[in-house]
Amino acid sequence: MTKPPAFKSEREGDSVNTMLMRFAPLVVCVLLTVPKSAPAQDAAQSDTLRTTAEQALQNEALQSLVGSWEGTCRTWFEPGKLADESKISGTIRPILDGRFIRHEYEATIQGRPRHGEELIARNAITKRFQVSWVDDFHMNYAIMFSEGEATENGFAVIGHYDAAADAPPWGWKTVFEVIDADHLTITAYNITPHGQEAMAVETTYRRVKR
Repeated sequence: MTKPPAFKSEREGDSVNTMLMRFAPLVVCVLLTVPKSAPAQDAAQSDTLRTTAEQALQNEALQSLVGSWEGTCRTWFEPGKLADESKISGTIRPILDGRFIRHEYEATIQGRPRHGEELIARNAITKRFQVSWVDDFHMNYAIMFSEGEATENGFAVIGHYDAAADAPPWGWKTVFEVIDADHLTITAYNITPHGQEAMAVETTYRRVKR
């Protein structure tokens, strides 16, 4: 015997209601979950912008050194006793699309020609400044690698060099200080194995405008 239409419609209604009750929590869950992704995206974008801004600022610190320079270089072999003062000229230029800068200079020391070069970078991971240095008077037997932090007007790095085969290494601190847009001072300090510092080389640059 066929069931009355009214009874069949009632069962179908119950079935629909049951399905709605089952899926309603899922719909609510989806609706509540979707907006929560927006803050995460905003945070990621904010971090990216912050990182980009920091890199731009540090890159700007390096780029401010770029140009042609000339000035005076003073050298001390013993604390407090000036050994030489001579003219110096240098060029600082960006390399590899501005990721690094190269400082090349020439001068004299006690009447003899002197040339040197520094490769300067800011490590994008550690946020520290790094310098490799060679010079045909001072560092004429090895490459000195120095590393350090940003300062208020530039950065300061510390490296080490070997004074003798069986002797402990000495330290060498180099401070890059941007006085203003047209003046740069690079000061190096000798550091004994016991930690005493003494000024060793001071280069005072003024920008050459062409």
